[in-house]
Amino acid sequence: MHSTAAQFADRAREEYGFEPEVTEFPEGTKTAADAAAAIGCDVAQIGSSIVLVVDEGTDDEQVVVSVTSGANRVDTATLARLVGGETARMAEPDEVKAATGWSIGGVPPFAHERDLQVFVDETLQEFETVWVAAGTPDAVFPVDPERLVELSGGTVADVAE
Repeated sequence: MHSTAAQFADRAREEYGFEPEVTEFPEGTKTAADAAAAIGCDVAQIGSSIVLVVDEGTDDEQVVVSVTSGANRVDTATLARLVGGETARMAEPDEVKAATGWSIGGVPPFAHERDLQVFVDETLQEFETVWVAAGTPDAVFPVDPERLVELSGGTVADVAE
């Protein structure tokens, strides 16, 4: 297992009491479609952790995470409203790494560097199992959507465009 995926698995176990069944795909799972093809599931079962910056440059600036179904695109205006903000944009790679401790494409829905507000796409609740990143763009793990919400401290919301 890649050292970064192993680091995530260790952190999930130690800090959350959760044992992720990490699977790595050498061909990569950088996009939801790639992940679904590698796993053999519906693209809607992929939960992509999207990091956003809300109200940039103001006293109320904050970074949030949206775990969005691979079948959907996150609605930045909706995310801004959900946290009481006015605007939101996708975080840049260095911002993602600083806020979560993980690189784009491998951001898990929990075990972030900072305490971040997390929103979970309500459409993920339709499945028994969803697949999310495990620290690298090549590693994923399955999780029950309710457990995902619990582990992430997330709020289930309509985040799709």
